[in-house]
Amino acid sequence: MEETYELIIKNGDVVLPGEVLKLDIGVKDGKIAALGKQLAAGADTRILDAEGLYVLPGMIDMHVHFNEPALGHWEGFRTGSAALAAGGITCYADMPLNGSPPTVNQAALQLKAEAASGNSAVDYVLWGGLVPGNLEDLEQLAAAGVTGFKAFISNPGGEGEGRFREVDDDTLYQGMKKIAALGGILALHAESEELTAALSADALRSGRTGARDFAASRPAEAELEAVARALLYSERTGCRLHFVHISTSAAIDMIHAAKLRGLDVTAETCPHYLILNEDSMEELGPLAKCAPPLRSLEEQESLWKVLADGKIDLIASDHSPCPTELKLAPGLSFFEAWGGISGAQSSLELMFHEGVNVRGLPVTQISALLSGLPARRFGLDHRKGSIAPGLDADLVLLNPDHSYTLAAEDLLYRHKHSPYTGMTLSCKVMATLSRGTVVYNAEQGVVAEGGGEWLRIYEGEPSI
Repeated sequence: MEETYELIIKNGDVVLPGEVLKLDIGVKDGKIAALGKQLAAGADTRILDAEGLYVLPGMIDMHVHFNEPALGHWEGFRTGSAALAAGGITCYADMPLNGSPPTVNQAALQLKAEAASGNSAVDYVLWGGLVPGNLEDLEQLAAAGVTGFKAFISNPGGEGEGRFREVDDDTLYQGMKKIAALGGILALHAESEELTAALSADALRSGRTGARDFAASRPAEAELEAVARALLYSERTGCRLHFVHISTSAAIDMIHAAKLRGLDVTAETCPHYLILNEDSMEELGPLAKCAPPLRSLEEQESLWKVLADGKIDLIASDHSPCPTELKLAPGLSFFEAWGGISGAQSSLELMFHEGVNVRGLPVTQISALLSGLPARRFGLDHRKGSIAPGLDADLVLLNPDHSYTLAAEDLLYRHKHSPYTGMTLSCKVMATLSRGTVVYNAEQGVVAEGGGEWLRIYEGEPSI
């Protein structure tokens, strides 16, 4: 009996691992049922014409900050995930620190899960946190299904009792031993607190509070020192390690060398380090403030080189939104403004625009950094990250030749500011499918909300 499909995506340039082929994709029960030429449609089969479009696996963004519970007025699951769907992201990982309470124990994880349930346009995973005093909570968090644990070596900012705190050396070392015993992974913000705190205090005492002063207070050396320390601890404890938002090629080279020595370690960078630089901070102001800070144009080019050489493992947005007044209120110094970039909706388009259309990197390489490699690293590749029969039909239709200028009204974030507004991009996401359902198309916007599911990682059989 001939296979019948609920949906066929016709005539797309399908981005597979290592090659691009002109194929149809048959979808049934939310899964990719078949790849082939001229798949036969049944009487009830819907047809989606992808002629002239790339069909890519949905991006998996392993680093976003939605701020529920309690701080959804910064960004919540509904608005944040809608923006992700519009950007071709079909799965994301929410970080543990910006909600109140932060996700550092099972009770807080439950609050986070309740806030997300029924409010996400696409599927998601949740990070737990490693902070001083919660070593005994790690096992319960793992059993409840977190994707791993996040820690800061430098002060993550924020105010008030109960906020997410950076780890001291003992907590980091003991936490890595515990996480290794659980078979888990630690994601690490690697900047030396001792160095950045001293340099920041000196700058403030001297009245040096501009954009370049902020960058100078968090130099490359702060990243390199923290990376070296964490690699030593990883080697001693056997803990799997993932470095988030690495901003320098020297740190990437250090991590890559450790990998060649046999350490189970990976590194991500972010679109803002590849698209923006120190000049952007002066031009755009605090809209372009983040930590680690944007680097020089020369450093940016070096980062592209190590990316092209295959030394970077994945790309994530580090979407860190806030109300506009915390960025742009009159009288705020660069040091006082909130340090986070709103950019997740643009990640895939930025990387295709600059990586493929401008720099000529293979679309297969960019797709792997956005989808295949994060899926493999974080245990999602049995469901997501590639276009293959049996995997979820998480797909993006991208027009590689659709030029447009990003405007604030295009953004689906709760607060419509981004350092990328005003930028002309040479490509555009035309449609996004999550498990076979069109959750976004460029004509109608988000057309399906709330169908995303929590993909739990640690439990024996993933609850997905």
